[in-house]
Amino acid sequence: MKIRDILKSEEPHISFEVFPPKTDAGYDSVLAATEKIAALKPSFISVTYGAGGGTSKNTVSIASHIKDDFGVTSLAHLTCVSSTKEVVHQVIGELKENGIENILALRGDIPSEYEFPLPNHYRYASELIEDIRQQGDFCIGAACYPEGHVETEHKKDDIINLKHKVDCGVDFLTTQMFFDNHILYNFLYRIREKGITVPVLPGIMPVTNKKQIARIGGMSGTILPERFRAIVDRFGDDQKAMQQAGIAYATDQIIDLIANGVNHIHVYSMNKPEVAAAIIRNLSEIVKN
Repeated sequence: MKIRDILKSEEPHISFEVFPPKTDAGYDSVLAATEKIAALKPSFISVTYGAGGGTSKNTVSIASHIKDDFGVTSLAHLTCVSSTKEVVHQVIGELKENGIENILALRGDIPSEYEFPLPNHYRYASELIEDIRQQGDFCIGAACYPEGHVETEHKKDDIINLKHKVDCGVDFLTTQMFFDNHILYNFLYRIREKGITVPVLPGIMPVTNKKQIARIGGMSGTILPERFRAIVDRFGDDQKAMQQAGIAYATDQIIDLIANGVNHIHVYSMNKPEVAAAIIRNLSEIVKN
């Protein structure tokens, strides 16, 4: 099923994200965790991409298991920053062969160790999106950044770039994680004003351990509200308490989003079925799968 059709529903839906193992040795454990998340019957499960061909084969394999064996719609990430166009075309062909209809098209983070772009590489996600559109009847998602992309100095330029990307053939957008819902509401107002009308799925990250905070800040520059910082300061050194508090904070974000008419939420569940299950339990009377 294409995600653009799922997003036509006005009923609340939750989707989750998993990532492939860094080595083949971890494949079975990731697949087992994915099966448990799929048993929660989310609207779809996205599978991140191992750039450069390292774990990309596992992205296709896990996405196929989600669709064929677990009975849940799958979304395969496709990151082009460290892959040649030939490699990307090969992966698109594999997705098509496996009947995977949904692709999240991303440029990806630029590795510090080499020059970008290299010959025969995509420079922007918009180029990848145009290519995917020409190669099959895929539902195409893309990323957006409510607080602005870290490489763009002015937010207005970021929205101009986003509009161009959407116009290249995007069916829906998924946001970078954020911890203050007002940031999303302001972002939605600004992009709608500029004619970006495709559905936007908020990306919610349940922070379950203190170490995640440093990674989040370094990766995206996300603003951490004082309320959230207080939770980390109080519970960050107690793993079980931090997990419970982080899930509660994420649940509160989701409830507020749904109450304000944002009905499709994407949760960065990080291969943790216990976190995904807790979110679903907390929303049992709000999101009825």
